[in-house]
Amino acid sequence: MAVSVGKVFLAQPCTSASFIANGKHVHRSSFGFSAKPGAAPSRHSWTVVRAQERPTWLPGLDPPPYLNGTLAGDYGFDPLGLGEDPESLKWFVQAELVHCRFAMAGVAGILFTDLLRVTGISNLPVWYEAGAVKFGFASTKTLFIVQMILMGFVETKRYMDIVNPGSQAEEGSFLGIEAAFEGLEPGYPGGPILNPLGLAKDIKNAHDWKLKEIKNGRLAMIAMLGIFVQASVTHAGPIDNLVEHLSNPWHKTIVQTLANSGS
Repeated sequence: MAVSVGKVFLAQPCTSASFIANGKHVHRSSFGFSAKPGAAPSRHSWTVVRAQERPTWLPGLDPPPYLNGTLAGDYGFDPLGLGEDPESLKWFVQAELVHCRFAMAGVAGILFTDLLRVTGISNLPVWYEAGAVKFGFASTKTLFIVQMILMGFVETKRYMDIVNPGSQAEEGSFLGIEAAFEGLEPGYPGGPILNPLGLAKDIKNAHDWKLKEIKNGRLAMIAMLGIFVQASVTHAGPIDNLVEHLSNPWHKTIVQTLANSGS
């Protein structure tokens, strides 16, 4: 008879102890139970099982079998079962990684430029109006075409590396500068350009760095969503919202803001 919690188990030998069961004194040996000390073990042995700890997004919830904890940031969260197919899971992992990186860059860019605008250091537009600004050195159409070409080239290379890992690190595959990127594994380019500090040269043993990146990326995606909602409700940038809240913390909160926006 086993006592089990969680999904992965480690059998542990147990020490001797005595306790009362059904009004009778029962002795528990290291590998079984018997009616009294010194008696032969009964034919029914008791196995003590200790669950190996694994954090999940909801404590006590068994994660799905295809999320076995080997992926960075895997806490068993997949309520819709989107990653049940191994091929789909591979793509979702890469998609999340890219979205995390874009969100981190986007939040940092919005906060930095908004700080420059609010402090008066630079005459910049609020972030949600920046796309409408006309630049003198090129037209909007030209900038759009250039962006499509550059992003299309990079995304095509990334796609090819996912389909055929290591193919984009071969000599002559990237304009002769592939050594400067030194691809580590799909989704993790390196080299002096993208990993100048050499923080994760051994990518196979860089689980902590991967975990930190995915956690910060998920936080950035939530922050980006918050910035979107703030802009839609208050028609102001995040630094403006923060300054307004700090001016009257007890009466300038999300509750009052949402209540006033609906009236």
